[in-house]
Amino acid sequence: MIETSEKVDARAIAERIAAVRLRIEAACRRAGRRLDEVTLVGVTKTFPLDVVSAARVAGLRDFGENKAQELAEKAGQAPGVLHGGDLVWHMIGHLQRNKAKDVVAHADLFHALDSPRLAKELDKRAGGEGRVLPCLVQVNVSGEASKFGLDPDALYPFLDSLHEHANLQILGLMTLAEPTDDAQDVRPQFRLLRELAEGYPAGPRVEMRHLSMGMSGDFEVAVEEGATLVRVGSALFGPRTYE
Repeated sequence: MIETSEKVDARAIAERIAAVRLRIEAACRRAGRRLDEVTLVGVTKTFPLDVVSAARVAGLRDFGENKAQELAEKAGQAPGVLHGGDLVWHMIGHLQRNKAKDVVAHADLFHALDSPRLAKELDKRAGGEGRVLPCLVQVNVSGEASKFGLDPDALYPFLDSLHEHANLQILGLMTLAEPTDDAQDVRPQFRLLRELAEGYPAGPRVEMRHLSMGMSGDFEVAVEEGATLVRVGSALFGPRTYE
């Protein structure tokens, strides 16, 4: 791994990771779940690779990026398990088809599959690379027009159509809850995603192993409702600075 820069407060990152893990553990206890059922994904978008290095030293292994180009740049320097590294790179943001090659080349798990055209492109690219791309299907459980993802009513027909893509492996569902000051308000949205997963029969290329839901402001409620992957950024790394 690349050494940590003096500008990165590695101690603060380690303390935040430990604090978030304690909150996840408490949420698991409330829900009667095991801690090992939940993976903490550190969302490092806009943060330098030194932050990834510091978090890895503190025990974090899974990292999420929102943009394909940033994923490619970071994973190119700090390889994920796809290329024999010890990190797991998650592509968690909306993907345009012309960036599919970067995701296929670097992502260990893609969270935001949301259209037949994107599925076709990813399947073609993955086949060309001789790999099977693990994916989650994004569902718009909040109904917000500004959000990407399938309508819940369209989910099962879409999942049925994915059985024809031999180079994609569907491992579950992902969602973004609507912004709120009270995480309890979005509990029904997380519960809906879990119920959708529970209602779909597993097949050879589609299974419901994962629910990717919950971010810095609502991950505890998401864990209580069945999240297996929580995507946490600011609670681990502090506020972002955008150019």
